[in-house]
Amino acid sequence: AVSSPGPRVVLPPRAARVAPMTTDFAALSLSRPLLDVVAELGFEALTEIQAKCIPLLLEGRDVIGQSKTGSGKTAAFGLPLLEKLDLADRTLRALVLCPTRELCDQVARMLRTLGRRHAGLQVLVVAGGKPLAPQRDALARGVHVVVATPGRLMDLMDRGAAPLGKVGMVVLDEADRMLEMGFREDMVKILGATPAGRQTALFSATFPPGVEAISRSYQRDPVLVTVESREATPDIEQLAYDIGRAPRDEALLAVMGLHPHASALVFCNLKATVDAVTLRLSEAGVSAAKLHGDLEQKDRDRVMAKLRNQSTRVLVATDVAARGIDVQALDLVVNYDLPAQAEVYVHRIGRTGRAGQRGLAVTLTTQAERRKLAELEQQTGMKLTRHALPAAPEAAPIARDAAMVTLYISGGRKEKVRPGDILGALTGEAGGFSGSDIGKIEIHENFTYVAVAKAIAYEAVRSLSNGKIKGRRFKVGFVE
Repeated sequence: AVSSPGPRVVLPPRAARVAPMTTDFAALSLSRPLLDVVAELGFEALTEIQAKCIPLLLEGRDVIGQSKTGSGKTAAFGLPLLEKLDLADRTLRALVLCPTRELCDQVARMLRTLGRRHAGLQVLVVAGGKPLAPQRDALARGVHVVVATPGRLMDLMDRGAAPLGKVGMVVLDEADRMLEMGFREDMVKILGATPAGRQTALFSATFPPGVEAISRSYQRDPVLVTVESREATPDIEQLAYDIGRAPRDEALLAVMGLHPHASALVFCNLKATVDAVTLRLSEAGVSAAKLHGDLEQKDRDRVMAKLRNQSTRVLVATDVAARGIDVQALDLVVNYDLPAQAEVYVHRIGRTGRAGQRGLAVTLTTQAERRKLAELEQQTGMKLTRHALPAAPEAAPIARDAAMVTLYISGGRKEKVRPGDILGALTGEAGGFSGSDIGKIEIHENFTYVAVAKAIAYEAVRSLSNGKIKGRRFKVGFVE
């Protein structure tokens, strides 16, 4: 008789081993191409989550990383993930699950940036908002890494188009949010379709029972790595302006004049308010765009690209629409409307003060909202410095217009266009522009966005239209 196996023994996650913690990337067991890219990107020292997680993941250990947004967790799992890839084998080996399309895009961009010396690296975003067929076809051709939302990946799995049988590493990014959004069943099915011997890394800002249950079922002797909130808590000055009887939109313009900024995010509670505020800012000559649930995905992508590359200065958004967006060097967050919940306030202001920079969060209030504001302070443990809005603010004039303009080029990753190709076309002999006039370059599947200084925008369009990129002519135009 053959004895049946006993029940699976599940061990609670154990704390990371106590060992001297290096802050030097060069001390890690990473290949030279990755270390060179890290140096090129100016990463001077490991964050705490990186210092604790990267060695464990390189060893092949399962990890639970508990840290908030802004702690550097994408590089914490991204560097080990890239280190383990065999680029000669175009088989799906690594899977990253994220709660939103926007976060998928951010993670994929970071992986491509970190892996830019990995010749032939194929990273595919599998998420809603774009046609399913191109994603299915890309999987059929073969990719190394998939960054996916659970819902769209399940759509492909149901069609037999998601080959997960050789995945060696799975990362659950913002696992608590995926559970909050109702993805538990999809997550379970996806994990169940991957090999039992895979490595699993789970990252979550909190560790509720649902996340613990996922870990117990799908991780093997995981090591718990926690980052104290002191690292993830940004340095944010929080102000509250009592606007008195002033119209709220006029108060917003006054506050923006009082606090000069290169980029700002304005939060409103309703879509209709977002529309009205964006129109008012535009009428005042401010470079502004809106983001809410009525926008199609292509329009969301366009708006976010322009904000990231500083050709739009102000984004006006609802909380739901702003989920997952992450813009570096965001100077100012304004609560045009006071949020209904304390955690929403915390999420809003957390968009500024990233990467060691000091941030500023301003909340517009009225006398009628004083009690609500006090309750918010009590619930969050944060203190807002109160000011009365000056009747005639003596402020610097609003820097209304953007310094950069976004151009569209009709070639992308499918045409093997790389950032260096665009930069060379603009700064080489044919273009002759200064590198300081060229901003962020975003390569998408079938097109590219590139930011250029406003002063050279028309000349840049003419030069790119008349010239060639990788020996080919592409359509070039302005992104409205």
